[in-house]
Amino acid sequence: MVDDQEAMDDQKWMARALELAESAAAIGEVPVGAVIVSGNDLIGEAHNAPISNNDACAHAEVLAIRLACKAEQNYRLPNSTLYVTLEPCAMCAGALVHARVERVVIAAREPRAGAGGSVLNVLQHEQLNHRCDVEFGLMEQQSAALLRGFFRARRKRDS
Repeated sequence: MVDDQEAMDDQKWMARALELAESAAAIGEVPVGAVIVSGNDLIGEAHNAPISNNDACAHAEVLAIRLACKAEQNYRLPNSTLYVTLEPCAMCAGALVHARVERVVIAAREPRAGAGGSVLNVLQHEQLNHRCDVEFGLMEQQSAALLRGFFRARRKRDS
């Protein structure tokens, strides 16, 4: 059960993830932002950057995990929560499982490639040695609107 303080903290961290997603959109990246918190301390945050980094693996979640692991001086992130504006892909979900992230809070579902339960469920797969607690829907409408606007503008520009 989520208490009032935890719900307020969840709102705060997802709002930060949305700010990061907006930063990604501003530089032409798909607007996804990710924030990792341990306790109530920010330990890693990033936005999508595969285009600007020329790196197919530079998704927001992976970049945030890398920063959080450095901050914690540990390749595992027990007792941490990831806030992300779009459901992770299989690569990112696998990284979250390997990093032992405890909880994943997702704004919007990804019906084409989501690996948090929409298409695949890597985050809670019974044969893996770690399962993340997963919650969907926090600030979903804001995230979905940002994504729709980004892709609408891209289609308009490309036509």
